[in-house]
Amino acid sequence: MTTTASIELTLKDISAKGANDDMCSTDLIDAPWDVDVKPGYGPGASMDDPIPVAAPRQGQIPAEYRDASAEELNDRIIRAKERLGDRVVILGHHYQRVEVVEHADYIGDSFMLAKAAQNHPEAEAIVFCGVHFMAETADLLSTLEQSVILPNLAAGCSMADMADIDQVEDCWEQLIELLGDEPDADGKVPVIPVTYMNSSAAIKGFCGRNGGIVCTSSNAEVVLEWAFERGQRVLFFPDQHLGRNTALNMGIDIEAMPLWNPARPLGNNSPDAIEGSKVILWQGFCSVHKRFTPAQIAKARVDHPDVRVIVHPECPQETVAAADESGSTAYITKAIAEATEPTTFAIGTEINLVQRLAAEHPEHTIFCLDPVVCPCSTMYRIHPGYIAWVLESLIDGRVINQISVDAEVADPARVSLERMLAAKPRI
Repeated sequence: MTTTASIELTLKDISAKGANDDMCSTDLIDAPWDVDVKPGYGPGASMDDPIPVAAPRQGQIPAEYRDASAEELNDRIIRAKERLGDRVVILGHHYQRVEVVEHADYIGDSFMLAKAAQNHPEAEAIVFCGVHFMAETADLLSTLEQSVILPNLAAGCSMADMADIDQVEDCWEQLIELLGDEPDADGKVPVIPVTYMNSSAAIKGFCGRNGGIVCTSSNAEVVLEWAFERGQRVLFFPDQHLGRNTALNMGIDIEAMPLWNPARPLGNNSPDAIEGSKVILWQGFCSVHKRFTPAQIAKARVDHPDVRVIVHPECPQETVAAADESGSTAYITKAIAEATEPTTFAIGTEINLVQRLAAEHPEHTIFCLDPVVCPCSTMYRIHPGYIAWVLESLIDGRVINQISVDAEVADPARVSLERMLAAKPRI
């Protein structure tokens, strides 16, 4: 069992031992700037997912950052932060490598970091160590005077890319043609769109224009309750598993959850299936969380009879059903922190967070359900070299990798995000 929070050191150790079957790709030991010149999401859980042709590419960063040692990069980031002071705030997602989050002013899930971005109007720049849709959200919630920076433009999200705006607009047209758009006797419209935070600003804008809302894994149930107060059914995208698991937890019959395939007419469903639906699920998923299986849970229970299994609700329904609990990253971190007795935890979420929790809580035994080290491909694209580059560029008066959302998209997207922020999670 690993004892370090550093995935980078873990991968190097695995490689040195020649046990490459212990990681999903040997390319994980390559420097991210070597990976950046190749097409695709990069090594890790999303490496086999198809990537849109127009997906951003980073390209090479200056050699001084590529050639610097880990110690030098760490020192340069610390010095740059000291010089910039309150001019910059660094946000780090739970799934970032420890060499990144140790420099973050705030560490959290997408909901927590969205609030942090909104709460720092004094900062000239927000450096978001996450993925593209998160930086877009920070831009939507920050002031016009602030710059939001994504250290590596190639840090996208394959789940977010599984629902593009053209597909969603086409789906909506088909639903309105079938269901109409007039409220029923109770004032509820035929369908309310709900998008997971893991989606583009364009999708969030679509929801804002059509009476919909954004959710996170922390507040998905509260958001669905909000939607059902206003609509007869919900169109939920892009993650089918979060939508399905949340709706099942609310007592909705699985037969009332047709899956929408955007490549087929009416999502490959009959009119009766759509008319009888409560939640229409988009055919999308997280490549990290679909790796977790009931078989892994069964093995954990054999190896550790008293194990407490907690998985993320982006996992498949069968995996969630086999676990003891499911919840967001905020839920998982809170559950471990509040455990008063030494406990063995088997966790079904991204490996960077699991290893960090294990290092932070030596009183517990904490391990990842998936025995293969396979981090989120795109989160792993963020590296201290990129952070040093964007911070020192700010000192020189240059804003590198700014993420900006066009006003025509931003205005309705803010509407759906403000609705999300008002839907407080129950944790």
